[in-house]
Amino acid sequence: MTDSQGYWLKNAHIPTCLIVEEGFLPNTRENLSLCDIQIQEGKITQIIPSSPDTIGIDLHKGILLPCFVDIHTHLDKGHIVDRTPNLQGDFDTALEMVKQDSIKWDEEDLYKRMSFGLQCSYAHGTIALRTHLDCHDTQADISLRVWQQLREEWRDKITLQGVSLVGLDSFLTEEGVKLADKIAEVGGVLGGVAYMNPDIDRQLENIFQLAKERNLDLDFHADENGDMYSVCLQKIAKTALKTNFTNNILCGHCCSLSVQPQGVVHKTINLVREANINIVSLPMCNLYLQDRQENITPSWRGVTRVKELKEAGVKVAFASDNCRDPFFAFGDHDMLEVWNQSVRIAHLDTPYSDWIASVSQTPADLMALPQFGRIGVNYPADFIIFKARYFSELLSRPQFDRTLIRHGKIVDRTLPNYPIK
Repeated sequence: MTDSQGYWLKNAHIPTCLIVEEGFLPNTRENLSLCDIQIQEGKITQIIPSSPDTIGIDLHKGILLPCFVDIHTHLDKGHIVDRTPNLQGDFDTALEMVKQDSIKWDEEDLYKRMSFGLQCSYAHGTIALRTHLDCHDTQADISLRVWQQLREEWRDKITLQGVSLVGLDSFLTEEGVKLADKIAEVGGVLGGVAYMNPDIDRQLENIFQLAKERNLDLDFHADENGDMYSVCLQKIAKTALKTNFTNNILCGHCCSLSVQPQGVVHKTINLVREANINIVSLPMCNLYLQDRQENITPSWRGVTRVKELKEAGVKVAFASDNCRDPFFAFGDHDMLEVWNQSVRIAHLDTPYSDWIASVSQTPADLMALPQFGRIGVNYPADFIIFKARYFSELLSRPQFDRTLIRHGKIVDRTLPNYPIK
């Protein structure tokens, strides 16, 4: 397949919600439209309803998706599970294991593991990725240097964003101010972990003020627990409104929302919508960690109320989160697996509606990358082709034989071998 003279792909099933052009109607109950698209010089030059007159490569109703956007990852923690396992499988042990392992996180170690994660992400079809980076003490300088190096090395393959990850108590200190300056200097996103404590309101006000002064977006870990009294998401929304914060805010996890009374849920969702906060759910990691007790079968799924949030008008994305580390012992940086598991865990198949946008268009917009996550004329010819004709087929097999198109050409999507070198 070459695009030097241009070519057509015919009979491609594309999610109607991801087609930029108007006038396309779904051909299936899964909201897929049968289309023909023309590729030339690395761009999509035409997209039309499927026609018997089109001469091109017949995809036989195979699904065509724009490349994935993974808005919440932890590349710096990735692939340490074998050397620092979490034998209890719970959240507190994960924290302790990562703390123990982090003494090994010099530039060489981080570069190898983060590069491995990016290779996997690229091979599976990810085109943009945001990673949280532990920034406590001297680790900030090390992690941010490696991230900047990788951002430059991968700029033609994956658009890479970075977020600081520290406890919000850091922003009550001079070190927190220095970190905010550093994040502004390198073009990152200011972030931290919000958990209930006596100083939470003051912590939030400080980080919002630091972000506002430096024109930074905010990205929080919030309420990653099953505690019905954990209302950090609500507090973040109230602080955003109090400070008149207008930049982007993303909150991840928000698990406790699923175990709270309806009155609290309703109040929180209304505040989140009013504050224009966006939500990312991390279903694989949260299913793994939440409600884990020795010799007791878990009774809840760990995910936040994605359907209620979306119904209220809040933008909801899904992402991969941790990969082969003490917080999640599995994973391969594959956003198709993320969506596959999200559909199962959160029952997104009745109906599928436009949920496929939660791993493509929605996170692309939240990362201010409007050129990604959709299919349309004059958009880059960056997409993934599957032999599966319907979502029911797409989500039933691993799809190891997917075809990755970047800049209009088939690219090698060989996964890197273990061990990491």
